[in-house]
Amino acid sequence: MVKKNIPKRNIFYAQSGGVTSVINASACGVIETARKYKDIFGKVYAGRNGILGALNNDLIDTSKISAKIIAGLRYTPAGAFGSCRYKLKGLQENKAEYNKLMEVFREYNIGYFFYNGGGDSQDTTHKISQLSQQLNYPLTCIGIPKTVDNDLPITDNCPGFGSVAKYVAVSIREAGLDVASMASSSTKVFVMEVMGRHAGWIAAAGGLSAEKDGDAPHIILFPEIPLDQKKFLAKVDSCVKKYGFCAIVVSEGVKDHTGKFLSETGLKDAFGHAQLGGVAPIIANLIKSALGYKYHWAVCDYLQRAARHIASKTDVDQAYAVGKAAVEFAVKNKTDIMTTIIRKSNKPYKWAVGEVKLERVANQEKFMPRNFITPDGFGITQKCCEYLSPLITGEDYPPYKNGLPQYVEL
Repeated sequence: MVKKNIPKRNIFYAQSGGVTSVINASACGVIETARKYKDIFGKVYAGRNGILGALNNDLIDTSKISAKIIAGLRYTPAGAFGSCRYKLKGLQENKAEYNKLMEVFREYNIGYFFYNGGGDSQDTTHKISQLSQQLNYPLTCIGIPKTVDNDLPITDNCPGFGSVAKYVAVSIREAGLDVASMASSSTKVFVMEVMGRHAGWIAAAGGLSAEKDGDAPHIILFPEIPLDQKKFLAKVDSCVKKYGFCAIVVSEGVKDHTGKFLSETGLKDAFGHAQLGGVAPIIANLIKSALGYKYHWAVCDYLQRAARHIASKTDVDQAYAVGKAAVEFAVKNKTDIMTTIIRKSNKPYKWAVGEVKLERVANQEKFMPRNFITPDGFGITQKCCEYLSPLITGEDYPPYKNGLPQYVEL
């Protein structure tokens, strides 16, 4: 009896949500590792613009991309295959959408689904895993963590965060020196706005810059701590009088005592989250109105998450590792899980890759522990420093040509 050649099943990989400076390192980890298991996997397809690539039958065949270009993804920022902010509804709410998804998976003989994103993306991966079981369609579903906000639970930290943290700490240190040099006759207050809707991890990273009394930042405003205007203004005034200037890091998600975002515009994004405007000018104008100090403000916005030139080596290594591990877990027939980072020790810093069931991380958020924030609510504790410091460690510069970093384009 002659055995028929059964085609090896293919992988579908997609990027989701706001991109990072290291998400492509995860893509590199997936593709390079899958190519080492040619006896198990067929092709690796990438969704153009995330899950929309599958819904629109717009898949990129990565087997046509050279090993050199794939390797270059490791040091290229943003989402090389395109990302999206698109959240699948419940299985019963939009059956047609899920049926379309499965039709495309069948057409391309997809047996493995790797989704690279945050909490909403892990929810999508979990839903697709459930659907495949209901339809008795064999599909291995594994989530790959990514979020600059560092707000996924269970995993010690999230790939993408360490590099943003490094950018923020470096930026407030350099800006602080700038303001200090002009403070006697010019600007007294500098406000730097960073990302972080509900969790203050990115804002907290700015605190790593302050190694001694008087170093910037003097104040950090967290989403977890409602803004007490009277207390805040007194702190600003005290810093200016003591140090000659005041440098502030403020999270975009800072709220007032009623729980309302200071910068809420009233609009919603594609995931249904409140659309936030600039909180830095709001804080700066509050200081100007109450204290009269001249100010400057800046919004890091996309710069903080796109800054691959100053990425943390720890972050790059971890981003690659969670992508690589997703493929290795698939080889072991594991499914409905997300790869995680496990901290083994602080000194020396040691970590490993683990796993968690998707249902434990889908649509969940991890906030700053109160013991990571100083009692006055305006700074970070030593415990927080010990957690954050290893995540920004090491440099992993991209190749440069004519003074500019050289990134790959597909």
